[in-house]
Formats: sequence, structure tokens, C-alpha cells
Amino acid sequence: MRMPCHRPGGTATLVGMIEISADASAKVPLVSDELIEQRVRALVGRASSRQVWMLFLDDRSIQMPLVLPVADYPESPGDGHAESFAASVRDIVEAVSAAQVIFVWERYGSDSLTRSDCAWAEQLHRACATEGVAVRAQLLSHKRGVRWIAAEDYLVA
Repeated sequence: MRMPCHRPGGTATLVGMIEISADASAKVPLVSDELIEQRVRALVGRASSRQVWMLFLDDRSIQMPLVLPVADYPESPGDGHAESFAASVRDIVEAVSAAQVIFVWERYGSDSLTRSDCAWAEQLHRACATEGVAVRAQLLSHKRGVRWIAAEDYLVA
């Protein structure tokens, strides 16, 4: 699993996306689901490949200037993959002093959640809880846009 690190300096611009400056993002706390979804639409937008993005929030719900895409993650979270990923996320959260993390699952396809989407969302949520990582949100970037993944979509009793 590759974990390249991108630290946007002035503005983050993705092809076909709007620009958002680090200054602007530092002034708007992501205190609602709607604000988070808007930010993910602006930064990640519609899917073009298969990867998971991580956005980090500080203790005031301000997005930190670190956006981390992870390509080549395994098809299944089983065999300890979710636990290993969560341990890596914990290390990053500690290194940057983040309070929460947002996961954006990018894959080209419909907005319907697949078994794999739900399995990753559930197992990573649980593994992060075990590691003491606060997951603020999970979203899906699909071929037409972005959708929220609610806990009830993937958590089973």
C-alpha cells in the first residue's frame, strides 16, 4: 500500500475542480455533515481511479493542510489489512496532532455502495476505534459525484 503525502502550500487544485486556498479552508470549521460533503466535493470531486483519501481535522474541526491519497489498497479489508491501515492512520494522526480523520473512498462506478465499500467502511471504522482514532466521516467519490456514507450503511450490530 503506497501512502504518498501531499501538503498543499497555497492552493490545492485538482483537474476539473475548484480551487480552495489553505487560508480559506483554515477559516471554515467543518462542523456539519453538509460542510464536510461540500469540502470533499471541492477537493476530491468525481472519481477517476480507485484510492482512499484522508483529510485531517484539528480540535476545532478545521481541516489541516494535509490531504493524503492512498492507492493500491487491498480489495478486501480482511487478513489484517484494515487493522494495519488503522495503525498507519494512528501514526499519522499522532504525528500531525489531528483530532479526527475523514475517509473518502474513491472508485469509478455508481453511487450505490458495494459489499467491498461497506466492508472497508465497517472494518476500518472498527479498527480505528481500537487504535483510538476518531473517524469524523466516510464518503464515497463515484463517477457522478460524492455521497455520504452513513454509519447505518455499514455498521451491523
